[in-house]
Parts: sequence; structure tokens; C-alpha cells
Amino acid sequence: MGWLDSLLGRSKPPQADLDVLFGLPQASITLQAGGFPATGQGAVCFRDVDGVRDDAVIDGVKEVITTDAAASVSLSTDPHGYRWLSVTRPGADVTGLVTDLHAANSSLVDAGYGPSLLCSTVLFATPAGGPAALVYLFKQGTFYPFVPLAGQRRDNAAELQLRGLAEGDVPIEGTLERWLALWGAPGLDSAR
Repeated sequence: MGWLDSLLGRSKPPQADLDVLFGLPQASITLQAGGFPATGQGAVCFRDVDGVRDDAVIDGVKEVITTDAAASVSLSTDPHGYRWLSVTRPGADVTGLVTDLHAANSSLVDAGYGPSLLCSTVLFATPAGGPAALVYLFKQGTFYPFVPLAGQRRDNAAELQLRGLAEGDVPIEGTLERWLALWGAPGLDSAR
């Protein structure tokens, strides 16, 4: 950022630190002890930029992840046009899942799609059996909890409990307005 940018009040968003994702295996141990077991599911959300070119990158990512026969990968598009690369690991293997998500994110960044990355999710179950997620915001370099309920409502108490459990292991987003709802995100079906 130059002196003119600072004079005009423009700022450059912080660069995403993808290595922060490697704090999630420790956070998952803490969360499991608090009643939020990992599901072995996660996803990377990004904006489709030029279709064919990023499809080639995604195909490469899928190939890398599925070299381990235990992992499964799928690609979907939400109603807002964002693409979700979902990864599932059996046995709630958070370490393997985080490695897969890091590989996907790094591949997209290396191919020039860093500005198109929105978030990554790692899914957990609530004590009541519903879905929950820790969401990594690329533009902020922080995580926040998201716990959907039926009728597009949120379980604020569970989100605050997740925050309290995870904040010693991963950087938590301090601005609650950035705790965005991810309605319809893969694995976060709130119809219960």
C-alpha cells in the first residue's frame, strides 16, 4: 500500500494465511471434548471466474485429493453462483481433511484465483446432533462459528459456545457482523 492509498483511506485486505488451517486438528480435539465432534466433512467456497480455466485447476485438485482412496470430492454451485469443492474423509479425519482443504486453497491461489476465494468450512455436529461449522474467512484470516437451525435461523448460543472452545486454538473473528450465514452450504442442511 502506497502513501497515496493511506492518504485517501484505501486499504489492502490482509493476505490469507492458509497455514492457519493447520490449527484445526487441535481445535477439533477441544471441540469434541466440548460436545462438538468433527464429521470429516469440509469445503472450499470460491467464485467461478472463467469457467474452463478454473475447471482445469479443480480437476487437478480433485485428482490430488482422491489419490488417497479414503477421500471423496464433489463440486457444486450454490444459488448465488459460488462454487463449493466439498471433501469428505471417513472416521472424522480432521488432519487429512485440513490437508486436502489446504491443497485445494493453495492450488487455487497458485493459479491466480486467490481473490476469488471466499471461505473454507470444517463441519462438526452439535450436542443435539445438528450441523455446525468453523468457517475460515480468507480476506480476514480468521474463523467464526456457524450453527444453522431450520427456517434459516441460527443457534447463537451454540455459536458462542463454539467460539469459546475454539478461540485458544485458532484466530476467531472479533467482529460479529462478519459471521455470515452460509445457508445451503454443503453439509450444513439445517432441516432438523
